[in-house]
Amino acid sequence: MAFDPFTAGFDLVKTGLDKFFPDANEELRGKLNLAASEIANNFALQMGQLEINKTEAASSSLFVSGWRPAVGWVCVAALGYVAIFDPLARFVATVLFNYVGIFPIINTEITMQILFALLGLGAYRTYEKTQGTVSK
Repeated sequence: MAFDPFTAGFDLVKTGLDKFFPDANEELRGKLNLAASEIANNFALQMGQLEINKTEAASSSLFVSGWRPAVGWVCVAALGYVAIFDPLARFVATVLFNYVGIFPIINTEITMQILFALLGLGAYRTYEKTQGTVSK
């Protein structure tokens, strides 16, 4: 810190200007640090969830590890009803019994999305096994 009046006045003006007009680079650096810490926190949360998923999948209890296969079976049952049973039952009822009544209609939009996602994950798992990149 200087003792001459010009430097002291200049420092005073500079401090006042910095207060009202902060440096844009410092502001961007602060935003970048905040975004980086949010990304690191989200990554840590995801890694924790992956560990929980591994523990659940390794469990021998049907109530802990059985929900994944149960979701698959529910989706397969919905697909089986909509794609096989319903058209076949309509055909048999119409041709053999002249029945033109209403059959229950199931909205399978969500179950089909889940089924296709599960099939995609199964295909990816098969690809991993064929490449030899998977461990037990």
